Amino acid sequence: MSYETIRVTREGPLLTITLNRPERLNAMPPAMADELGQAFYDLGDARAVLITGEGKGFCSGADLSARGAGSALGSKGGSHEALINHYNPAISQLIRAQVPVICAVNGPAAGVGCSLALAADFTIAAKSAYFLQAFVNIGLVPDGGSTWLLTRAIGRARATRMMMLGEKISGTQAEEWGLVYKCVDDADLMTEARALAEKLANGPTVAYATMKRNIATALDQNLQMVLLAEAEGQRIAGATKDAMEGGMAFLQKRKAEFKGE
Repeated sequence: MSYETIRVTREGPLLTITLNRPERLNAMPPAMADELGQAFYDLGDARAVLITGEGKGFCSGADLSARGAGSALGSKGGSHEALINHYNPAISQLIRAQVPVICAVNGPAAGVGCSLALAADFTIAAKSAYFLQAFVNIGLVPDGGSTWLLTRAIGRARATRMMMLGEKISGTQAEEWGLVYKCVDDADLMTEARALAEKLANGPTVAYATMKRNIATALDQNLQMVLLAEAEGQRIAGATKDAMEGGMAFLQKRKAEFKGE
């Protein structure tokens, strides 16, 4: 499938999605959200996804000047409609993906761009990157799942600080807070992100998918529900060829070669 606002490339089991509106710091119009969701819908047999931005920015937020976005200023429901019909489905598709998702944040990640980055399983930030919830400056509230994602990632106090004060959080500070997996030098960002993505793309895919479901369960359910989910997950993962290969590799003292089956 061809896309207008993103670029999708495939190398073996790794799918790379590049947000491709560099002249707007990859600000996301509804069409980009739709294309992002479609790319996740069309994963095929890809076993990991790497997301980054073209140019100097990761994603500077929703493009409120784009058709269908709904102006933040003076809009009567336009932004609400855009969230319900475009942005929220895209974030949900990313979170529900049955493969590991890695975001390489190469510049500003603001608004829904911040949500996109934090919805990944692993977020690697360049030192020049920053994370921003600027909604308060125009009298709006965080969206795209930011309230849920931030509170669980860094706690109520720091999430409140980001949302109510609208402060930029640098890549280095984001790592210190546990907001991202790692912060690296700008020159090393894509090398580090690709190495991690390729490692995950060649790992036990079914086990990863089960881990993701169990982590989601752990965030919302009690211990007894998590224990049941883990037992069921172990049943599913234990029946895979990868589990058999992992066991044999352990006994034979060699590196396992997983096929995602």
